[in-house]
Amino acid sequence: MKLSFFGIALLGLVELASASPLINKRDSTSEVAPTGYATLNGGTSGGAGGTVTTVTTLAALKSAVSGDSKKIVIVSGTITGNEAVSVGSNTSVLGKNADAALSGVGLRVNGKNNVIIRNLKISKVLAAAGDAIGIQKAKNVWIDHNDLSSDMTHDKDFYDGLLDVTHGSDFITISYNKIHDHFKASLVGHSDDNGSEDKGHLTVTYKHNYFLNLNSRGPSFRFGTGHLFNNYYSNVSDGINTRQGAQLLVQNNVFESSKKPLYSTDGGFAVATGNDFGGAANTATAGTLTSVPYTFSLGQTSTTKAQVVANAGNKLSF
Repeated sequence: MKLSFFGIALLGLVELASASPLINKRDSTSEVAPTGYATLNGGTSGGAGGTVTTVTTLAALKSAVSGDSKKIVIVSGTITGNEAVSVGSNTSVLGKNADAALSGVGLRVNGKNNVIIRNLKISKVLAAAGDAIGIQKAKNVWIDHNDLSSDMTHDKDFYDGLLDVTHGSDFITISYNKIHDHFKASLVGHSDDNGSEDKGHLTVTYKHNYFLNLNSRGPSFRFGTGHLFNNYYSNVSDGINTRQGAQLLVQNNVFESSKKPLYSTDGGFAVATGNDFGGAANTATAGTLTSVPYTFSLGQTSTTKAQVVANAGNKLSF
């Protein structure tokens, strides 16, 4: 997206004005994805207009999110377990408030379309169960205002990823999530050998996410096309890794205490503008992605940290 100097200044003022905390902000259960790749291909509305069900147990959650009819599922309290729950198409899974949590329970969007997951605290999903949130062979998914974590006291393979997008998924927006305390945080494209399925796909936007206390994958991005803007990284050793021909547009992100904030391996590319790498080096090979096919508001680099820290995570209520 090309912006005039006046447009950039105006958008920066808008972001600055909106940097106040949104803790316990009341939101609509019918909100649709407002920006990023999830706005394309008809947009992402989840279960808007469908039935509304509140769940408090694992069995009730599994039943409520199954099937492809329009539905809004509100999680109340803490649900515990050791498995991944499959989410059907045309579904919104929403945490009722800051107390809504899944402990040891992941969410899987596999071969489904038009899904929204917001305002959940998901933690300590064991590797045997899979990712905290896993998106495979899916289209139009919006992941917003979640708190995703494990711990770094176990071996790096004790848990799987916190938020992985794989198997040719498209039209994904990941916004205002707090992703923290984990070895291998977020992966786009699961294997160097999966180019036949992934090339021409894996279109993902990361915006206003808070990456904190991570070893790597912020994200690791293979094959696809990614737009990463106004994210804040604190104590993330290996940040954005562009790989296997991926083309990334990386704008106005802020890094503190990162060894490798942006780098290439195996022929990945990035165009980087306006970033604060915290004194570390951008070593990514220059790419060709200079615009994206949707409108967006690019916040000022100087206000990104405050904006993200104040607002990222499970700070909504429904």
